[in-house]
Amino acid sequence: MLTVSFSGSRRTSPVILFLADMASSGYSDLREKLKSMTPHRDEVKNKYADVESNGSGKERKRKIRESDDDDYEHSDDSVESREQEAGRVKSSILQENIFTPEECALIEEKIDDVVIKGEAGLYREHTVDRAPLRNKYFFGEGYTYGSQLEKRGPGQERLYRKGEVDEIPSWVDELVIKRLVSSGVVPEGFVNSAVINDYQPGGCIVSHVDPLHIFARPIISVSFFSDSALCFGCRFQFKPIRVSEPVFVLPVRRGSVTVLSGYAADDITHCIRPQDIKARRAVIILRKTRPDAPRVDSESPFPVERPAPLKARPAPLKAKRSHRRRADPDAAHRPRVLEMDKEENRRPSDSHHRRHSISSENYWRRGQDSDKHRESSGRKVKMRRH
Repeated sequence: MLTVSFSGSRRTSPVILFLADMASSGYSDLREKLKSMTPHRDEVKNKYADVESNGSGKERKRKIRESDDDDYEHSDDSVESREQEAGRVKSSILQENIFTPEECALIEEKIDDVVIKGEAGLYREHTVDRAPLRNKYFFGEGYTYGSQLEKRGPGQERLYRKGEVDEIPSWVDELVIKRLVSSGVVPEGFVNSAVINDYQPGGCIVSHVDPLHIFARPIISVSFFSDSALCFGCRFQFKPIRVSEPVFVLPVRRGSVTVLSGYAADDITHCIRPQDIKARRAVIILRKTRPDAPRVDSESPFPVERPAPLKARPAPLKAKRSHRRRADPDAAHRPRVLEMDKEENRRPSDSHHRRHSISSENYWRRGQDSDKHRESSGRKVKMRRH
């Protein structure tokens, strides 16, 4: 047996003892020996990789974490909550295919006419609202929203004054609204606001809820030109534009009618994502405004906070109004502001505010000192009252 000497003594090497023990145990591979000594590691690893059944035929993945840097998967509670929310959205949506391809083609020609008139400037100021890859046409009633608001946020939207947008075109009433009334989708006389959204490929509308204080429910929309999708519960980020995973995605086909009420209309946002507009698409949104909806520049239970008016620019100091000058018996013999001093005051400088804050007495002394210097240098300076 090999031995190793320490400080003159003869002791058996621990390495030799370990190898001898491994041989007596029947192990020829050190990894097998170490694995047998730490069986709990495999148990811990397998514990988090198990897949268990919930008794309903569905399998749920447990949280798996390979390292401290890895992200957890969605918990079972989170997935279940989203599924319940998606169910509430779906249950509050009515969708029907009412318009035939021939009816769609006729309505799409009318939408093209609206675009042509808009480009020609034949509509009133607030009828047309342009945005990148999307134009909006308000008829009957229009309202302020988004960047048009003086104060951002839900509840700040306002209807325009009566007559500031064009009336609902007769073809919308004949070809769309009456068709929906005859199909039992909306009652007669319900619609007094029609909006046409015309999207180009890649266009979008960010997540929003149609203003509750402006519009009654339900919200009706009819799709034309191409198929798309309406998404619920998304979050938008910009530069570059990104959209989070929706809670629920509703396909919308050409000629289909979508009716939002309840949870889908009031309690969750909806949007159109850029990736869902693959070809030109137009939608006609039909709504009814509430009788007590606030209007621009009108008294309402939803007051608009207006920014404070800009303060008028302070007038240049006029030394002749100085109280010190009136009290000074020699003030009558002092010269008025020199012409070149006036020119200096006209030039912008970083010390503009400081010059306006100096006292009248110092202002006159500066003029007097400048005058003495010019007289000593032989220059003749023309003085003028102002």
